[in-house]
Amino acid sequence: MSDLPQSSLIQLSRGNGEVEQVPPLDLGARVRDLRKGRGWTLEQAARQAGMARSTLSKIENGQMSPTYDALKKLAGGLEISVPQLFTPPSEGRTGGRMTLTRAGEGRATATITYEHELLGDALLNKRMLPYRARVRARTMDEFDGWVRHDGEEFLYVLTGVVRLYTEFYEPAELRRGDSAYYDATMGHNVISVSADDATILWVTSLT
Repeated sequence: MSDLPQSSLIQLSRGNGEVEQVPPLDLGARVRDLRKGRGWTLEQAARQAGMARSTLSKIENGQMSPTYDALKKLAGGLEISVPQLFTPPSEGRTGGRMTLTRAGEGRATATITYEHELLGDALLNKRMLPYRARVRARTMDEFDGWVRHDGEEFLYVLTGVVRLYTEFYEPAELRRGDSAYYDATMGHNVISVSADDATILWVTSLT
């Protein structure tokens, strides 16, 4: 049993008539960990829970004490019970998720500037979004401004030569085997400067 005094413990019903006493948690941190464990952004989690993004952000940052109705919405959105919101994660838990994507079998999406092949698409609630991209763009004029989004991004050149443009750095020319890791909230675009379309591996974190 914990060394914490009895008055500082939370009583949780296990649903079979038994009551377990557990140490109090930082609810905001717990909600954030649960959200990130599912690979959801604040917007996605707020939509799942049926609440405003600003409300969820305040809960995660300890700026608001949620009502019981808000707790029910949170638990429902995260597909857990209310008591699980206050239950520490199991220590030493090992995951066993895996999916395979055979060559050429990734889900294809296309834009004016890129052709994407999504990898690991069958796995839900990922923390990373890997995809192979064929770079069609040849000039910055083909983009409607900067691309920017939450998270961090890793780029690895598979074939050809690309030029990576970023909001705060000089353009960088990258060849086969070169890579870059950058904050994706910074504006960024990639063009091909080789005769053929270049291909790159992109991995984006989901936060």
